[in-house]
Amino acid sequence: MGPHPAVAAIRLAVRRVLHDVVTDHQRHIEQAGHAELAEAGAGAGGRGGALPERPDTPLVLVACSGGADSMALASALAFESRKLPVRAGGITVDHNLQPGSGLRAAEVVARLTEMRLDPVEAVAVHVGRDGGPEAAARDARYAALDAAAERHGAAAVLLGHTRDDQAETVLLGLARGSGIRSLSGMAAASGPAGRYRRPFLQLDRQTARKACLVQSLPVWDDPHNIDPAYTRSRLRHEGLPALEKALGKGVVEALARTAQLSRDDADALDTWAADAARSVRDDDGRLECAKLAVLPPAVRRRVLRRAVIDTGAPAGSLFARHIEEVDRLITGWRGQGAINLPGRVEVLRQGGRLVIRQS
Repeated sequence: MGPHPAVAAIRLAVRRVLHDVVTDHQRHIEQAGHAELAEAGAGAGGRGGALPERPDTPLVLVACSGGADSMALASALAFESRKLPVRAGGITVDHNLQPGSGLRAAEVVARLTEMRLDPVEAVAVHVGRDGGPEAAARDARYAALDAAAERHGAAAVLLGHTRDDQAETVLLGLARGSGIRSLSGMAAASGPAGRYRRPFLQLDRQTARKACLVQSLPVWDDPHNIDPAYTRSRLRHEGLPALEKALGKGVVEALARTAQLSRDDADALDTWAADAARSVRDDDGRLECAKLAVLPPAVRRRVLRRAVIDTGAPAGSLFARHIEEVDRLITGWRGQGAINLPGRVEVLRQGGRLVIRQS
């Protein structure tokens, strides 16, 4: 008899991601080998050289909080990694936001070690206040995961975000009114060189919890996840249930599908904008207002956003209203003054050109 359907589902999702990681790693080895061989050949007067030594198999870390989603992910990684040329480890981040958090982190380390993951570690972080408690905790967590990946030389870090998390992310983006990119939710792969992988984006939260139950995996339910002080918690326990009551079942699936369609559209527009950005500059590299004006608004605003970010405006602090103000220098020019943006960046129009500079 095969594994429980929930267990089979999580293992299949992880297996697919691990195959991708192995393929990417082998491609990187081949590219590095060709480069080193060419360099060795050139150094030996064209006589060629030995092939470079094959690096170790790739290391894949699981980010595990001890909750059902990440414990299910850790168990699937432990199982599937034994059948593939990968090493598997784990990391848990202690945010120091609740009493006993250090003890819980130690318990997670013990559980991951029992799964024969190696290396396994707990990292304590300090959570600041910038952007609110949820954003600050997220920033601290990703900084710790980035540092751990670099420290251990990990090829990938697996995250336990589910389809339900994706639906919540889409609704939060919709509430911010930040455009189609915010509706695209979380990518299956993101971060430097696609470091972060999310195998469960097509699986619901109940599948992960059921997988833990049938495998007798202990899980920890973070009280912050039911605390109405947090926006995502209110959305999870009040907002989404209200939508399902009003619109019927299938809202989560529809929102997740919207995320993928929005991501495809946003990626296409980003590519278009990158090409357009090269054609709207003068010989000195300045943006020409007349050329910008004839671009479709969605493309033009992407060009403007990228230009101000490149000048020093922090992407996380740059909202749609900022770009709309800059856009009015193109479409609604009435001699207005400079636009001040986050990061001490200012944008003004001079002689038919946009001047973007940091003060």
